[in-house]
Amino acid sequence: MKPFAKGFLVGASTAAHQVEGNNVHSDCWALERIPHTAYAEPSGEAVDHYRRYGEDIQLLAGAGLNAYRFSIEWARIEPEEGKFIDAEVEHYRDMIRCCRANGVEPMVTLHHFSSPAWVISKGGWEWEGVVDCFTRYCRYVMERLGGELNYVCTINEANIRLQIADIMKRYMLQAQQAQKAAAHNPEAALQMGMNMKALMEQQQLAAAEGAAAFGLADPQGVHVFQSPCTPEGDAIICRAHAVARAAIREVCPQVKVGLTLSFHDFQPQPGAEDVAEREWDKEFRHYLPWLEGDDFLGVQNYTRSLIGPEGLLPTPEGAELTQAGYEYYPEGLEHVIRRAAAEFKRDIFVTENGVATAGDSRRQAFIRTALEGVARCVADGLPVKGYFHWSLLDNFEWQKGYAMTFGLIAVDRATQARIPKPSLALLGGYCGH
Repeated sequence: MKPFAKGFLVGASTAAHQVEGNNVHSDCWALERIPHTAYAEPSGEAVDHYRRYGEDIQLLAGAGLNAYRFSIEWARIEPEEGKFIDAEVEHYRDMIRCCRANGVEPMVTLHHFSSPAWVISKGGWEWEGVVDCFTRYCRYVMERLGGELNYVCTINEANIRLQIADIMKRYMLQAQQAQKAAAHNPEAALQMGMNMKALMEQQQLAAAEGAAAFGLADPQGVHVFQSPCTPEGDAIICRAHAVARAAIREVCPQVKVGLTLSFHDFQPQPGAEDVAEREWDKEFRHYLPWLEGDDFLGVQNYTRSLIGPEGLLPTPEGAELTQAGYEYYPEGLEHVIRRAAAEFKRDIFVTENGVATAGDSRRQAFIRTALEGVARCVADGLPVKGYFHWSLLDNFEWQKGYAMTFGLIAVDRATQARIPKPSLALLGGYCGH
């Protein structure tokens, strides 16, 4: 396959909490440290990207990539309500300018799962006030950094909380049907590192400890972005995006704004077409009215989901599984791009796509297959403008800790030494600059 045309963005993605380290004012940091935490281990200094971003961006650029998607950490910018830290804004300005100096287009995400702990203390992502708080933070950042940016994502995977709610329900059902549960791993349907079994088994103790960590009396009142949401909570996220988008447009009309969604390649089996359509409605279609004013959509895909008349089916017997427990299926990316593009008629970026595997040869094969699909979409006239691989670095995969390796660059966490994998150079070869 030949490289993409000049101007097509070929890059990699990270999230602040997963790579920066010492995100001490965030909700994730607090929940990693309660006695009955669902996290396999604390994030600690992560892979020290906060200090080593220059080296990492140079490795990315040196391999031929021309774009980097990273997130700004709200808990660093506003560690206490109304207290903004200008020095942290300057840190991210330095990152943006480092990208520019290395010929790399920065795409910034303003919220990637982690939130300031004080937001959760006030009700988190089920609290109406989070809309104004998030918008105030976005305006503050964009007033200072917006003139140096072309692309901004407001919220990463705005639909993940609905997906978590579905997985929790599925686990509850399977807990009642233990024999069936032993044959199927439902968390494989969730495209982020969640240790759902531990979460369910320890939820009562953890709920009480989590509430105490945020100064809440109600053990059920901890509404972080990685917790299941109600329909009202889903609407709050949509409003937060829309109001923040309006503020960004007011401050920086030249910046292109969008959000990202987690997409599964729903494949209905005979007789399950209506079930798959309902899943698609929940995962994507019902967001379309909220995306009307967006410049682009970030598409994020890792696998497929087989759908039967009763819902999600087990992974096919004998299928190759990734370290994350879901099926190795790079073909899914092309499928979801085509489905999304049929209903969202503006620009599309693949903002995450990748595989957790110890064998880089499988990552290389994944990249080749996924990008062949992207190239077919481009050739057919679909408005796909870029591809960001997940992830630039092996990092902290949320509740699963450091066990899974998604990165194009390995990290020796004892020394924080970077070891580029062959897949990094392979991906760079697709960039036409």
